[in-house]
Amino acid sequence: MKVAIYCGSSEGNSPDYVKGVKALGVYLAKQGIDVVYGGGNVGLMGVIANATLQAGGRVIGVIPAHLKSKEIAHLGLTELHEVANMHERKAKMAELADAFVALPGGVGTLEEMFEIWTWGQLGLHDKPCAFYNINGFYDPLFAMVDSMHQAGFVKQSYIDMIIKAEAPETLVSAFKTYKAPSPKWC
Repeated sequence: MKVAIYCGSSEGNSPDYVKGVKALGVYLAKQGIDVVYGGGNVGLMGVIANATLQAGGRVIGVIPAHLKSKEIAHLGLTELHEVANMHERKAKMAELADAFVALPGGVGTLEEMFEIWTWGQLGLHDKPCAFYNINGFYDPLFAMVDSMHQAGFVKQSYIDMIIKAEAPETLVSAFKTYKAPSPKWC
């Protein structure tokens, strides 16, 4: 199994984010699950890559040329794919991955996760999507999504398709039992 990770290019302001991401990387490696991520050596991106590699796991990076040229590419990965731009990065990560998870991060993390979640709703893939909710980081987002549902913009089945996990074991277990909902336009 290969899991695409979307996360921050900074570590955030709580040491719990780094601790939680390290634990996830070690767990994934011990389960024989490969990490696919944005290819950087900075922030939580670097933390997940290094933790997974140090635990004996495989890490596949996908980095746009403009970021590689700024020297933020992690050069110690199992594989590093260089692509032309961010659109190609997202497509390549989606192609390589069997599941997707958002760790704490910023606008880019949300953009990547919301796109892949939308693709799942539209039936473009049937792979699990998850939020790894360290210290309730995503609780305000979950409240917003519930508000969207209450306002009639998001069906409950598409909210239910999202895995919410606070522990590595829960996340991987949910991936293994995931069943995709019917596509939106069936």
